Amino acid sequence: METSRLSVPASALAIDFRKALRAARDLGVGGIELDARSGLDPGQVTQTGLRQIRKWLGDEGLVVSAIGFPTRGGYGDSERLEGRITATKAALKLAFDLGASVVLNHIGEIPASDKAADWRLLVDVLTDIGNWGQHVGATLCAEAGRAAPADLARLIKALPDGSLTCDIVTGALLVHGHDPAQAVEQLAGQVACLHATDAVAGAFAGRGRAVVLGTGQVDLPPVLAKLEERGYQGWIGLEPVEPRDAREELADAVDFIRAV
Repeated sequence: METSRLSVPASALAIDFRKALRAARDLGVGGIELDARSGLDPGQVTQTGLRQIRKWLGDEGLVVSAIGFPTRGGYGDSERLEGRITATKAALKLAFDLGASVVLNHIGEIPASDKAADWRLLVDVLTDIGNWGQHVGATLCAEAGRAAPADLARLIKALPDGSLTCDIVTGALLVHGHDPAQAVEQLAGQVACLHATDAVAGAFAGRGRAVVLGTGQVDLPPVLAKLEERGYQGWIGLEPVEPRDAREELADAVDFIRAV
């Protein structure tokens, strides 16, 4: 597989933004994932700042693959919800301004009943965010891992078209008791991002642990094959497990993906 579709997180490579970009370039990847919760505040980035970031990206031959915006609470959690909505909308605008089409986040617990009040709240909030995203040109992309694929598919179906897409996180899916390849089938047509991560399952769902890519129980080739069957041409994100060894681990992950 060509490495031009691979993406790595800037925050794992260096605290200094330009050093992180250079490190990503040296890995031979085409994309960089930025974190809007640490180091890149959407509310503080000026137009001058955006132009400078775009120039640095161009200098290193990189594209912003996604903006990560990991919130503490979900979108059905009423505590501090208005602030979470406002901040997510700002992250969506930042994503578009930097050339990315998605903002990555979990969406929180998905109620089992479509008649529950918290289900209605979740649908209303995601509809609002989805409308804003279509206005500015970027989409909220929900992690499929902690959220069960079937529940996520049910939620997406309840929303207006284009409101929400999903991020297949292979290691998280395995840890939570889901088959990543089957998740692709369940979420066919809604996959906007893939994070190729590895894990070892625990005795109970949610009790496993992340491991270095290629050393765990995730069978990645079937996942990639099913995505290819469905015409997926998006980014494949890589994540390190050990921050101290991030660069070396990401380099090994690039080699692993190249050989798949």
